[in-house]
Amino acid sequence: MSDPREIVVHAHEVTKSYDGGRIPVLHEVSLTVRTGELVALWGASGSGKSTLLHLLGGLDVPDRGELAVCGLDPRTEENRLTLRRRHLGFVFQLHNLIPDLTVEENLRVPALAINRPRRETAARIRELAGQVGINHRLAHRIQDLSGGERQRTAICRALLNSPRLLLADEPTGSLDERTGATVFGLLKDLAERERITVVLATHERRFAEACHRIIRVRDGRLDEIAP
Repeated sequence: MSDPREIVVHAHEVTKSYDGGRIPVLHEVSLTVRTGELVALWGASGSGKSTLLHLLGGLDVPDRGELAVCGLDPRTEENRLTLRRRHLGFVFQLHNLIPDLTVEENLRVPALAINRPRRETAARIRELAGQVGINHRLAHRIQDLSGGERQRTAICRALLNSPRLLLADEPTGSLDERTGATVFGLLKDLAERERITVVLATHERRFAEACHRIIRVRDGRLDEIAP
């Protein structure tokens, strides 16, 4: 019996290389992710998992193959813009926050891209900040936060516009073991509460095993394994 849930990510025989094909990274990889799934791309550094995330997020384009994210082909500029504004949230290993702005100002940035009403944005910021425990830090600048607080802020920013798909690239990679576990738990809980589909790249087996599915990425190829 076919799965009735909507397909959020469809990749079929996607290939990616660099330097004119001299550096192959992904080799005809195929992946399907459905609504509500938390999928781990698990592999060592250099295996190709970050490249795959970048293709899904429209940060790069494949050489060959079929690719659709939230029903859109991210190879066109118009679709990439729509995906980033309306459908995707990003969390990176390095938070990519604007250091000279406060937490609240950083969180407002995604709302500006879609002209979200200021009062509605303020309510959403308070909601998310309260859920991750940084509501007391909204007026502080990013440079004054701990690593864990910065990543919590980055998670809030990624979820501000209620995306359909969250792409997380080693979101705990720069954190100590305890803080990383806390941040991963928050990310997972928030995604489930908000009913957001997540594709997470990680090299840590403990986080991969906490996901619904584990896709091992090795030498640019995908292999699903039992969690």
